[in-house]
Amino acid sequence: MGNQKKGCRHLNIALLPQRGERLRCRQCHLTLKAEELERGYCPECYEASGQRRNDFEIISHDEQTKYRCEDCGAIIAYHADAAPHG
Repeated sequence: MGNQKKGCRHLNIALLPQRGERLRCRQCHLTLKAEELERGYCPECYEASGQRRNDFEIISHDEQTKYRCEDCGAIIAYHADAAPHG
């Protein structure tokens, strides 16, 4: 991010909400939530070509927690598997 302060220690952080499972059209790569898929086919493909394509891949949410530094705007990702074990 362009507004990160050099030397920021990221002491003022906010937890970012996790994204749930999403669907991605295998043709045009539009990504949307399952509940946004109202008619069962890709709205982008339908609008562009009139084709009712329903071939989607499921994209699961990451197993990581993300935070944003409120002081500099940096996004900090924490993955439990990468944590030091002591």
